[in-house]
Amino acid sequence: MIDVIIAGGGPTGMLLAGELRLRGLHVVVLEKLAEPTGQTRALGLHVRSIEVLDQRGLLDRFLPLGTKYETGGFFAAIMKPWPDRMDTAHSYVLGIPQTLTERLLTEHAAEAGAEIRRGCELVGLSQDQDGVTAELADGTRLRSRYLVGCDGGRSTVRKLLGVGFPGEPSRTETLLGEMEVAASPEELAAVVAEVRKTHFRFGTMPLENGAYRVIVPAEGVAEDRAVPPTFEEFKRQLRAYAGTDFGVHSPRWLSRFGDATRLAERYRTGRVLLAGDAAHIHPPTGGQGLNLGLQDAFNLGWKLAAEVRGWAPEGLLDSYHAERHPVAAAVLDNTRAQMQLLAPEPGPQAVRRLVAELMDFEEVNRYLIEKITAISVRYDFGEGHELLGRRLRDVRLKQGRLYELMRRGRGLLLDQTGGRLSVDGWADRVDHVVDVGEELDVPALLLRPDGHVAWVGEDQEELLGRLPRWFGTATG
Repeated sequence: MIDVIIAGGGPTGMLLAGELRLRGLHVVVLEKLAEPTGQTRALGLHVRSIEVLDQRGLLDRFLPLGTKYETGGFFAAIMKPWPDRMDTAHSYVLGIPQTLTERLLTEHAAEAGAEIRRGCELVGLSQDQDGVTAELADGTRLRSRYLVGCDGGRSTVRKLLGVGFPGEPSRTETLLGEMEVAASPEELAAVVAEVRKTHFRFGTMPLENGAYRVIVPAEGVAEDRAVPPTFEEFKRQLRAYAGTDFGVHSPRWLSRFGDATRLAERYRTGRVLLAGDAAHIHPPTGGQGLNLGLQDAFNLGWKLAAEVRGWAPEGLLDSYHAERHPVAAAVLDNTRAQMQLLAPEPGPQAVRRLVAELMDFEEVNRYLIEKITAISVRYDFGEGHELLGRRLRDVRLKQGRLYELMRRGRGLLLDQTGGRLSVDGWADRVDHVVDVGEELDVPALLLRPDGHVAWVGEDQEELLGRLPRWFGTATG
């Protein structure tokens, strides 16, 4: 029997496949498209996603293909300086197109041993106490212990489960595409600067292939957003907003997106789970969508593997919903707020000017950017040290970097007491590192495989009380 079937071969599904293979599970990824679309919607990786890649030794694949940006403008396109002294060793946004992110994560999953089946569409599923049966469009049936729907905002898995997807439908729509432009760069820059004084969902960006990425508000909301706009519709909207269509020609691809905001009522139904856009959709303001999905996968992977391997403590798999559902709800709220600040009407523009003034205060600017980049996320692990529930940034130790010690995807006890602590009984799940780092003013801390702090202290009895919560019953 397959351990886990993943429906959807986008970035979320591929990162999850890599995480499950890291723990030795038999993973099959089903992707209904025979080939990638080549469309680039997301354009970058935020700090927490960069940290995730670093924790698994993948960042070196991404850095040469991307561009580091230490700049503001990620909250409602309000341009402010990047905050100083952010709580991370990666204080930048990595500009990299979604096509490359997906390709690199697919290569990683395949190298790790995941079975990737393209042109395979899931059309039905059923489950019992022992596993899940997945039905494919060609009539094939596959049996697995668990199934995860990473199949996007129109998720077939979510619909088959009957999981509610409450929220708001699209009220505005935006056209997006790649095409060549006849106008000079100087003319483009001048016109775009003028239009963006009042319309922030408008712009052009040169690409390495000689084309431009062009974005412009649509005339209305399409009945079916799966149907791409026509090129004539694109040119008509450019003329309506800019007074010129810039001589655009030779479109590579055209698409549309709305500002619908929806959140799945539950992320788990028995042996079937949801992640990424299958669990939440929202406007792309702040560039958080792809990043939110990657972070879902990073949270879920080790928990699902523990369940399959049989050592997961009670409630561990359910903690995926408990932790990630509120994070998504917060992202939906901040994108709703940003969309209001992008509206061209006088009222929203007055509020936008006020928010821009407030962002001149360093702490306000820092608060908003840490929210967008997800480094302020703190899971509720109860009362305790200020680090409890937060992810720990990479720190330098005498033996090297912390994240380099986490690449096996296990728990980690970082012991600065000189070795007075022990993880005997959990050594098959938790690494014990006796080391010190000048950046950490704590005697010891216990990290989950996703890098979140599960315990801080120096008392062995306290540690023994905390280990079973995340790593199950001791062995031996």
